Amino acid sequence: MTSHTHYIGRFAPSPSGPLHFGSLVAALGSYLDARAHDGQWLVRIEDIDPPREVAGAASDILQTLEAYGLHWDGAVRYQSDHLLDYQAQIDAWLASGEAYYCTCTRKQIKAAGGIYLGTCREKHHGPEQAAVRLKSPAAILAFEDRLHGTLDMDAALAREDFTIKRRDGLYAYNLAVVLDDIDQGITDVVRGADLIMPTGRHIALYQKLGKVAPRYLHLPLAVNADGNKLSKQNHAPAINRADPMPALLAALAFLGMPFSPDWRSAKPGELLAEAVKRWSIATLPRETEVKTAF
Repeated sequence: MTSHTHYIGRFAPSPSGPLHFGSLVAALGSYLDARAHDGQWLVRIEDIDPPREVAGAASDILQTLEAYGLHWDGAVRYQSDHLLDYQAQIDAWLASGEAYYCTCTRKQIKAAGGIYLGTCREKHHGPEQAAVRLKSPAAILAFEDRLHGTLDMDAALAREDFTIKRRDGLYAYNLAVVLDDIDQGITDVVRGADLIMPTGRHIALYQKLGKVAPRYLHLPLAVNADGNKLSKQNHAPAINRADPMPALLAALAFLGMPFSPDWRSAKPGELLAEAVKRWSIATLPRETEVKTAF
């Protein structure tokens, strides 16, 4: 595969539980794409939602990645170390009038049709019990995905003033992920298809900040027999750290790269080195969801 002069990718899990098969697919896909391009692969722990976090999960995730041979470059970045950076950007937008305080609840927005209509734009609320919304940047109605081609966005959502800081004082994912990716120089984002819809907002933020958005590749989601996404919220079981090869082989097959059973006795590093050589977008499933029995 042709190398890119400057490729920086990342895997950015939230510490809300151990890695499961779905998160392994995302980690593996981003790792292989980075290594196949002779690029860097960074790990970022997205720990800005304490109510959802599980004690010890961040450490468990990192130990599991190491057990699976998924070794990252540089130091692990923790979002919780950068809260002042998020606040500084919010303060700048509040001062310029590009952001404002909003007291509308989810229930009120749902009752109004589910799309926020800019109700608080000119009400000049203070910060008490209020979220912060960004006045809608340029609406991104479509973007190019390396796997799926042109993906259309929901036009109403694309024009919505969206939250950048929640009513409970926590920073919104959409803002934090973009500021982090810019600060880390991320050039390529490889992640699950559940994040396709927020991508339009992310690209809009890049444009607003005068930065070039990364290339995006959204991998299919692993779903169970009932069609439910494998997730921590759905109590997906943790992958086995003591015996990584079965899950690694299953994840590679999920990504369109089946290996013979002979590889079962290999070490993770040996398998990954061969997988890097075989990595190709052409073999990836085009569906956004793929059932797995793993």
